[in-house]
Amino acid sequence: SALLEVLDPEQNNTFSDHFLELPFDLSKVFWITTANVLGDIPRPLMDRMEIIDFTSYTEEEKVQIAKRYLVPKQIKENGLKPSQAKFSDAVLRHIIEGYTRESGVRSLEKTIGTVCRRIGKSLLMNDEVPLSVSVKNLEKLLGPVKFLPETVHKDDEVGIVTGMAWTQVGGEVLETEAVAVKGKGRLLLTGQLGDVMKESAEAGVTYVRSRADVLGIDADFYANMDLHIHLPEGAIPKDGPSAGITMATAITSALTGKAVRHDVAMTGEITLRGTVLPVGGIKEKVIAAHRAGIKKILLPEENKRDMDEVPQSVKKDVKFVFVHHMDEVLAQALVKS
Repeated sequence: SALLEVLDPEQNNTFSDHFLELPFDLSKVFWITTANVLGDIPRPLMDRMEIIDFTSYTEEEKVQIAKRYLVPKQIKENGLKPSQAKFSDAVLRHIIEGYTRESGVRSLEKTIGTVCRRIGKSLLMNDEVPLSVSVKNLEKLLGPVKFLPETVHKDDEVGIVTGMAWTQVGGEVLETEAVAVKGKGRLLLTGQLGDVMKESAEAGVTYVRSRADVLGIDADFYANMDLHIHLPEGAIPKDGPSAGITMATAITSALTGKAVRHDVAMTGEITLRGTVLPVGGIKEKVIAAHRAGIKKILLPEENKRDMDEVPQSVKKDVKFVFVHHMDEVLAQALVKS
C-alpha cells in the first residue's frame, strides 16, 4: 500500500510516513524495485510500474563476469596475489557447470572465494606441494562434483524424446519416455507432473487418436492399450505449457514402433488439432540443448522472434526448424523406416 501511494503522481508530493508522520515530497524520486516472481505483485501496483525482465546469464557471460570482476575481487579479499591463484577459462567453466547451477552468479562468487581460501591455507601451512588452481585439483579444493553434465541418449529409440524445459536456474534438457502396453485405455503419468503437463499429455493422446489412420495406428488403441508417460528425475516437480509436442511425439513413437532421432530436441505446446503454439524461455532452453550435444532443435513458428536472443555460437552449431503443425514435428523427429 505504501508503494501504491509513492508511485501515484496525485499523492506522492505529500507522502506521509507512518513512523515520522511528516509529509515528504517524493514526486521527483525514481523508484527501482526488484522481484523474483511477478505473480506475487498485486495488479494495481504492477500497472504503475514498467517491467524489465532479466533472463539468466549464459555460461559465456558467467565466465566473463568471473574473469573481470569476481576473481580479482575474491583474490584481493582473501589476501592472495594474482600469481598465487590463476583461474583459467577451463577452471571457471568446470566450476560453473559442476558446482554452481544457478541463474545468477552469487554461488559462483562464493565458490571462487572458497577456492581462494583453500589456496591461502595451503600456502600458510607451507604444504610440500602447495595447491594450485587447476581442473585436476578442483575436487581437492571443492569436493566431488555436485552437478553431473547434461547428456542425452546416444541411440535412436522408440518412445524416448528429448524435450527442453525452463527452470529458475536456466534451461535443461528433459527426456520424455512413453510405453504402450496391452490394457484398457488408461493414461498413466509419472514423474511429478503438474496439472498443465497432464493436460498437455491428454491433448497429445487426442491428437494421435484423430490422426490414427494417417499414422498407421489401430484406431481402437485408446480402448485396448495403456499408455504410460514418464519424465525421469521424479523427485523434481515439473509443470509448464511447453512439453505438448514432446509428449505427443513420444506417444506416436510408442504406438507406431518408429524410433525417435536422438540428436533432435523440441519444445512447444499442442492443440487438439495438432497446431503448435509458442512457448517461453527459448534462449535458456536452446543453450541447454546445445550444451547437451543436440544438433537439431524444433521450435514453434511463432518463436522465430526469440532467435535474436540466442548466442551466435549456438546458431552456428545447431540447425533450427520452425514448425506450425504436429505433422511437421513427426516428419522431423521420427526415423524414416
